[in-house]
Amino acid sequence: MSGRPGRRAVNVTDGPLLGPLLALSVPIVLANLLQVAYNLADTFWVGRLGSDAVSAISFSWAIVFLTITLAAGFTVAGTVLVAQNKGAGNLDRISEVAGGTIGFVVALSVVCSVVGYAFAPLLLELIGATPGTTVFDLSLSYTRTMFLGIPFVFGFFIFQSLLQGWGDTRTPLYLMALGVALNVVIDPFLILGFQDNLLLEATGLTALGRSLYAATGFAGFGVQGAAMATIASRGVGAVIAIGLLLSGRVGIHLAPSDFVPSRAMIGRITRIGAPASVEMSTSSLGVTALTALVALVGAESVAAFGIAERVTSLVVLPALGLARGAEAVVGQNLGARQVDRAKRAVVASAAIAAVVLAAVSVLVYANAAAIVDVFIIGPEAASVIATGADYLRIVGVTYAFLGVFYVVQGAYRGSGNTRLAMVFSVLGLIVLRVPLAYALVAWFDAGATGIWYGIAAANVLMVVLSAAYFRRGTWTGSVVDRERDPPGPPRTPADD
Repeated sequence: MSGRPGRRAVNVTDGPLLGPLLALSVPIVLANLLQVAYNLADTFWVGRLGSDAVSAISFSWAIVFLTITLAAGFTVAGTVLVAQNKGAGNLDRISEVAGGTIGFVVALSVVCSVVGYAFAPLLLELIGATPGTTVFDLSLSYTRTMFLGIPFVFGFFIFQSLLQGWGDTRTPLYLMALGVALNVVIDPFLILGFQDNLLLEATGLTALGRSLYAATGFAGFGVQGAAMATIASRGVGAVIAIGLLLSGRVGIHLAPSDFVPSRAMIGRITRIGAPASVEMSTSSLGVTALTALVALVGAESVAAFGIAERVTSLVVLPALGLARGAEAVVGQNLGARQVDRAKRAVVASAAIAAVVLAAVSVLVYANAAAIVDVFIIGPEAASVIATGADYLRIVGVTYAFLGVFYVVQGAYRGSGNTRLAMVFSVLGLIVLRVPLAYALVAWFDAGATGIWYGIAAANVLMVVLSAAYFRRGTWTGSVVDRERDPPGPPRTPADD
């Protein structure tokens, strides 16, 4: 059944558009920033264990990230179906949609957990970790621990997506903040125990830490402790999230029976979620292909590319937040058959993203070398800084185009047309980028600079192509039926 509208749910189908767009998007941007803080905290505390430990989580994260990307695609189905049913006035269907999506994603997470745990050694070998080394052993313990807790990670992400479709992005932000705070506190204890604990030192409790270490001898779990901290903090968030859904306090009110998806619901989630999973993994695959291409130029160029890509991933966070906000607004308005309003929401979001990222581009261009300098030290630093700065100046000019692309992709996902979003993602991030960059390196001997120009050109071309299709308006269909108009007898879950 459906609960109250929810005090934090934003009304996106009536009245002005700009306010609701920002009200939805800003918490998503903040949640993304908190996710970055989450990862930085792990890296900082693991760094206290040495370079082998940092290398170990780098190998592990490549595998875990791809797994999380798989789940994230299916959570898009939850956003779309909740948003469109809410917009269509089908409030009695939302509990079925939300519960069924949770049940499906959690079942998927269990499969991923078992398979990932069993094949972790092979997966680590495939990405370059050498069996029998310290790095491999540390990475294996971290990876397997993460896979054991994958259901908690998936559970939190599906809650975030369902609330986003409902129009509430603040509640997931608060839970993310709680998770980050908890992770920051327990990370040093689970990784380092009571010895060499900077948190205790920073709070003036060094003597307490030494006493506890003397009494218990607890020296932490090392790299595995970082995974345990992540799972524990995510687990707390997931349990609270399920409690909120069962209580109905966030507007969506679930009963235990709602968590068993029907065959029709599984089919619908798969049709929407599978292409979204491919789309979301395309970005990492594209970066992997470009990294291999940059490696042909030299190791210093690879370092410069890695730094510049990390900077870019931070710069585009506002656009990604606006894209997810547009996803919810488009979903609800298409569900309400307000096609023009859905289009206006996308145009407004794209305009905001373009303006914000254009301003950021100016700052990045003017400070490119200084930005790269923050991330690199050592004898090769000067070369890496120069090459990375070239990337930021060349590719940075196209950040506004990249922002518009992400927003239009969000519109396609919000309409339920995730196959279209998948096609443009593959086209833009792989088919256009990689051949253009390769041609400039192999045919014109342009080196790393040629790759940067190839990426920049692809950023512009993929927006032109995607925006041209957007203007056709053929993407504006809805994946749900509207109950309110025309009137008729109530539908039942069997009708789906």
